Amino acid sequence: MSKLSPSLKALINAPAARPNTVPAPRNIQSVYAKIHQTAQAKNVSQSSWLALSTAATMTMNSPASLTALFEYITSIQLSSEEQIQTAETMREVGLKCISFNGIPRTINCLGTFKSSLPPAIASSLSTTPTRAPSPTNISAISARGKALWDSIYRPFEVKLFDKLADSHPDLPVHILHANYGALLSDPAQRRTGANVGRLATSLVAIACLRAQTGVGPQVVSHVFGLRKALEDGTWTADSEGEEGARWLASEEGNEWILKSVDEIVEGISEGLGSNFAPGRAKL
Repeated sequence: MSKLSPSLKALINAPAARPNTVPAPRNIQSVYAKIHQTAQAKNVSQSSWLALSTAATMTMNSPASLTALFEYITSIQLSSEEQIQTAETMREVGLKCISFNGIPRTINCLGTFKSSLPPAIASSLSTTPTRAPSPTNISAISARGKALWDSIYRPFEVKLFDKLADSHPDLPVHILHANYGALLSDPAQRRTGANVGRLATSLVAIACLRAQTGVGPQVVSHVFGLRKALEDGTWTADSEGEEGARWLASEEGNEWILKSVDEIVEGISEGLGSNFAPGRAKL
């Protein structure tokens, strides 16, 4: 195979193309600490504010900030089991971010994140895949996806499916089966890794989409989706108490979610805003 010329390599890595991940700013842990403090005051569980913070950080393509988030949490966690579970949850959130951010940023962030973990934590993480489809589970995967889709979009679940199909007949098929079924719904009877439940999955969706910019209608859909998790009771599988869940689904809680994402975006970008699809200078 021929090699890339120096000029082509330089073009690929031109500063205006922003080819690299984003470093962690010095004050990013204070941003996470502020989010944590409000979550505590409102009896919101760590799993919820961690899902929100991880997803927004992943969207900003800053694996170093993910490490800073993990280090902040582990500075207040004494148990190695808790630290392992935190890392597993962050990895699982990062995987679910694929449905909203695409694959590349998840590859960037999860690879660097794992390599930054203390060896004792990294070596304790699950190595068993839990989402491989097979003839015996494919129907169950699709059923899980349909249940999650209906929970988020009812009473418009059929209307939305048909609208997407009008754009391309395979668009809702792919979204429903490859994303809602195979990725966003938690595998049944999982014995390794971490689950990111119904409520936390809505938090991941809102955080990714808010941090992207340009997708306001989808943010609205998933804010309603979060509220519907309270209405239909699907939130009860989450590691979240009722008081915290009801606050997250309230007007005040919704505002806190959006503003918390904004603070992470501003912190990581150092005031420049989202880097998901920014304008850029001429190459």
